[in-house]
Amino acid sequence: MIDDGDLRPAARLARRRFLTVTGAATALAFATNLTGGSSAGATGGNVTDDPFSLGVASGEPLPDAVVIWTRLAPRPYEPLGGMPYRATTVQWQVASDERFRHVVRSGTASAKPEYGYSVHVDVRGLEPGRHYWYRFRVGRYLSPSGRTRTAPAPRQRVDQLTFAVASCQSWPDGYYTAHRHIAGEDVDAVLFLGDYIYEYGIAAAGGLRFVTDPVPSQFRTEADTLDRYRLQYALYKSDPDLRAAHQNAPWIPTWDDHEVQDNYADLTSKSNAPAEDFLVRRASAYRAYWENMPLRSPAPRGPNYMLYRRFAFGQLADLNVLDTRQYRADQADGDGWKVDSATRRDPARAFAGAQQQRWLFDGLDRSRATWNLLANQVVMSRMDLDPTAGELYNMDAWDGYAAEQRQMLDGLAALRGGNPVVLTGDVHAAYALEMKRDFADPAARPFGVELVTTSISSGGNGADISANGQNFLAANPHLKLVNERRGYLVVRLTPHELRADYRVVPYVDRTGAPVQTVKSFVVEAGNPGLNPV
Repeated sequence: MIDDGDLRPAARLARRRFLTVTGAATALAFATNLTGGSSAGATGGNVTDDPFSLGVASGEPLPDAVVIWTRLAPRPYEPLGGMPYRATTVQWQVASDERFRHVVRSGTASAKPEYGYSVHVDVRGLEPGRHYWYRFRVGRYLSPSGRTRTAPAPRQRVDQLTFAVASCQSWPDGYYTAHRHIAGEDVDAVLFLGDYIYEYGIAAAGGLRFVTDPVPSQFRTEADTLDRYRLQYALYKSDPDLRAAHQNAPWIPTWDDHEVQDNYADLTSKSNAPAEDFLVRRASAYRAYWENMPLRSPAPRGPNYMLYRRFAFGQLADLNVLDTRQYRADQADGDGWKVDSATRRDPARAFAGAQQQRWLFDGLDRSRATWNLLANQVVMSRMDLDPTAGELYNMDAWDGYAAEQRQMLDGLAALRGGNPVVLTGDVHAAYALEMKRDFADPAARPFGVELVTTSISSGGNGADISANGQNFLAANPHLKLVNERRGYLVVRLTPHELRADYRVVPYVDRTGAPVQTVKSFVVEAGNPGLNPV
């Protein structure tokens, strides 16, 4: 295994300096460059504790814009974060240097109680393909400084892009040490593929985390209302390593199921609640998600939210972000791992849905990028759990919606020179798969690859490989890696190749775990297939 310590030491040192020195210098710089706030409540005078307990974040990078985010919560485990019930003015700055000597954009935003005092500033007029630094102020309180980066210009030739890919961070399952290591990576963006929170209630003891004070009683129940979802995000964002990962690079997130409820499907809840009741819950969950992510306005209105979207990174890569929860039919045959059935193959059962599929393939057909990435929630390739002649499929994954899975695979295989790469989360394990039109034929030529990141914490410490992992390798010749430790994925793109580094930590039941690269693969542009390094 390769230790991460020998990778790009100068860049690592610069990032450590940013996360420490700029934090210490923030108060002086703000006092020098930002106008003072009045004592009126609307400008923060009634805020009596530090409102930036949930940190800062950025996301949605465009060539000339990025969203910067914070959410005011001086007492994050109280209703509305302990803020006075009135709109509060928040000052913000964006600079071209980490000491804010060259402020290029600044202004004010209103943090409103109806949006959980979240702030989403879509900063426009920036230069493409470069770093910026940002910060906020409310009254006498100063936020940490964050670092972000815009996307390259549309027709710009780009020599390299680097993404960190992560998913699944159940708070009681362990510490977010992997996020601390993501914060130390030199990445253009972090792609988060779902399960940012889990809706479950949390015991006083805090699960695998060692807590000196009991988890407050308001966290015992499952999140199913707007206030309760807001509390869940506050608890998750209390982790300093998660805040550091947000602080160091822009994020491009999508959701999976646990942001609402385990394995929900469109209007069908796991508990089979009446549709009208579940719509209220979904609307609350979608609103809380938007409030707590660095996403563009407007906020969701009601139980629907258009989350699928596309980002361009010069000539090198297009990123298509999918939503495979909001539009899908109920899982076949009662969910779980099941044998093949007519319901599984029913062409009337939607997964991503016809409208999203048209949007995706229209974009892929127009793309002239070297690499076409899909940010996807659940495994798209065939994954048979039965190593014998039988077949056993996950009804919650693309395998459970065989007709739409076939349409997707055929569409991706038909791309000419598009180099499709599917990035996936969900399964709490690292997989590397070669994608084929006929997975039953070991000799079939791959048309693309699917890279599956393991979880940040979900599943606890994990292991290198379980009995089920061995069954997957035996039953799926196109599967080239299984590792069930916690961690993340780093994807580096050049015009000639993609390199995927699978990073893992040995434990999450205590802090301080080191990170190692357990496996690396290279994919050549125009010659799809996984080549071990």
